[in-house]
Amino acid sequence: MAKTGTTTKGLRAAIERSGYYPALVAEAVESAVGGEPVSSYVVHQETTFDSNEVRRHVTVLVLTGNRFIVSHTDEQPADGTSPSPYATTSTESVKLERISSVVLSRVVANPESYTPGTLPREVVLTIGWGAVSRVDMEPANCGDPNCEADHGYTGSLTADDLSLRVSETGDGPDTVRQTLAFAQALSEATAATATTTAAAASGTR
Repeated sequence: MAKTGTTTKGLRAAIERSGYYPALVAEAVESAVGGEPVSSYVVHQETTFDSNEVRRHVTVLVLTGNRFIVSHTDEQPADGTSPSPYATTSTESVKLERISSVVLSRVVANPESYTPGTLPREVVLTIGWGAVSRVDMEPANCGDPNCEADHGYTGSLTADDLSLRVSETGDGPDTVRQTLAFAQALSEATAATATTTAAAASGTR
């Protein structure tokens, strides 16, 4: 389930419609947003099965004029630290100028007959701001198939702070559209921030 839109009132309504500890989630998110106007948001809930237990997780993404806010809430069964089930919620506030990448991957069916505007079957939104990075390593080579020398390793460093996957089959077409809309709003906001920052830096020279 995912909802996107604008205004703080709409954000609260989307959290309540998700039905996932709305009072807890709303308090955490609204505390992080503060008095800033909300430009766009997505509320996404997913359910996972762990052995005989069903666990839910909700992610709330909020875009304001100056910040990107992400909130995660998970429920946990009773364990050694708590005799009863409990939930944990966290929020992170990121200045727009810190966002280094907004990656949107689209999966489309029958690409040979693709028509512009057709809804993707699945989208994955990956946002990086430098808090978490993934390193992919593999043996390096010189291109000579007969070379047996050790060329060490090569790798790539990828920002991978948040990855949100939604599909038409699992979440519905509206959810896919809403995630696309949020990704576009975030990309436009970060581009505008980068332009403003560059102009300000140029003016100080």
